[in-house]
Amino acid sequence: MPHLPDVVLWSVPAFVLLTVLELASYRLHPDDRLEGYEAKDAATSVGMGLGSLVFDALWKIPIVAVYTALYELTPLRVPVLWWTLPLMLLAQDFFYYWSHRGHHVVRVLWACHVVHHSSRKFNLTTALRQPWTSLTVWPFYVPMVLLGVHPAAVAFCSSVNLVYQFWVHTERIGTLPRPVEYVLNTPSHHRVHHASQGGYLDRNFGGILILWDRAFGSFVAEGERPVYGLTKNIATYNPLRVATHEYAALARDLRAARSWRERAGRVFRGPGWQPAGGGGASGAAAGGAGRASAGLPERVA
Repeated sequence: MPHLPDVVLWSVPAFVLLTVLELASYRLHPDDRLEGYEAKDAATSVGMGLGSLVFDALWKIPIVAVYTALYELTPLRVPVLWWTLPLMLLAQDFFYYWSHRGHHVVRVLWACHVVHHSSRKFNLTTALRQPWTSLTVWPFYVPMVLLGVHPAAVAFCSSVNLVYQFWVHTERIGTLPRPVEYVLNTPSHHRVHHASQGGYLDRNFGGILILWDRAFGSFVAEGERPVYGLTKNIATYNPLRVATHEYAALARDLRAARSWRERAGRVFRGPGWQPAGGGGASGAAAGGAGRASAGLPERVA
């Protein structure tokens, strides 16, 4: 298999430069309608990003072992060529859509992904606010490995997807020409994804392409100005608490659950799910940091 570059590492200078330029743009041309930057919030996002690099390196060990075992078991092989690589990127983006959607509609997965939505600001540092428990992502890409895509190629495609999404975390870019907005995930589409209003909740899951959302009914165009963050925001800049607060809330709800049926619902239903008659006081809809239970998650779950 040919060597594939570490696109995340090579993109770091661009990340830094674009962030500095965005920050400077707010200093030179402030706009009260935009969220801009807040020092503690940005520092937390950067800290979460650095921490995710450390934890991802640890999670990579068992994930690579599983992927390698599955790859050796399948007789299929997809060579890395100039024309197969775009197909791999397309497949990875498709499975990313379902991974992303799954991490919004299943609470135990949301406990990982909620980290990325925990900032009430929306700027390029928000892209760096990554979870430390991304071990929940790997099952969604097993089909690619079983179809004969080398694990290193899966990792490369995932890195390309991650790098692409950096630039969509900004308010400094409005709407782009209609053909671009129709096909690609753009800042306008991703602002909707990070909004906490009811009509915007749990929409626009695409990584590179927004076509998946259009095809599977989760697309919403940007209209009213987004309000960023969670339906119940967390009042902390402590990276450890940001990384673990929903796991703690889930644990409290499991301890308070009155039946195994309720425990299963707490883990596998939507972030705002409540058993018939209520119950539980620490979960997403009852004082935790989740999304709305009446939105897309309960229609999909």
